[in-house]
Amino acid sequence: MHRREVAAVLAYIGRLDPRAIRTGTNEVRDQLVQWHELLGDVPLATEHGWDVREAVRAHVLDSPYPILPVDVARKWRAYRRDRLDRHTDPTPDADPDDSVSWRAELLRTRHAVAAGRREPSTHRQISSGAPLPDIESRLAAIGTCMPPTIRAELAPYRPARAAREAAVAAGQPDALSVPCQWCHAAQGEPCRNRRVGLDGRPRGNAPRATPHPTRVDLAAAERAREETA
Repeated sequence: MHRREVAAVLAYIGRLDPRAIRTGTNEVRDQLVQWHELLGDVPLATEHGWDVREAVRAHVLDSPYPILPVDVARKWRAYRRDRLDRHTDPTPDADPDDSVSWRAELLRTRHAVAAGRREPSTHRQISSGAPLPDIESRLAAIGTCMPPTIRAELAPYRPARAAREAAVAAGQPDALSVPCQWCHAAQGEPCRNRRVGLDGRPRGNAPRATPHPTRVDLAAAERAREETA
C-alpha cells in the first residue's frame, strides 16, 4: 500500500476503534511511518478475496486489543499461504526444453496466485475441459470403457464380477440384480459361503465366485416377470 492508502486505512480504523486515534502531529507521523513500513507490500484489496478493511473489521470484532500493523501483515501472510497451499502448478505454455522460460512462467503464475491476481489452479484440473477428440470414436470401437483384453487379465482377481459378466454375456439373467434369500447378500453384493459351527456361531463368511442357485432362479423369475409385464 502507498502512504495515502495506509493513511486511509488508519482513518478507517479510527472510526471503528477510537483507541487507535493519534492526536499529536508527531504521533500521527510516527504511526503512519510504522504502518507503512510493515504494510508497504500488502495490497489494499485484490480481485480474489482480500480486503484490508475486512481484516481490520474482523480483528475489531474478534479481539479486545487495539489492532496493530503486524496483525494485518499476519493476516495477509496467512492469505498468501492458503492460496499457495491450494495451488497446483499448471503446465506452462513455454517450451519444456527452455528451462529458463519454463521456470519463469511457473514463478509468474505462483506470484500472481499469491498476490490475489489469479485464482489457484485445481489439482491438474481433472474435471475441467472437454474430453479428448478421439474418446468417442475409441469408445464406439471398443464398446466399453475397459478394453476386453484388460477385462480378461483382471478376471482372476475378481472372480465374482467375471462370473457375473460372463453370465450376462451368455444371455443369462444377472443374479446379482436381486438379493439372495439363501445367504442374505444384498442386491449387487456377491453371495457368501456362510458356515455355522456346532455351537451356533458363524465360522465362515467368504465371498463366492458364483451365486447360489436359488438366487439365479429368483433372478430368472424376476426377468421373466419384467418381460411379460
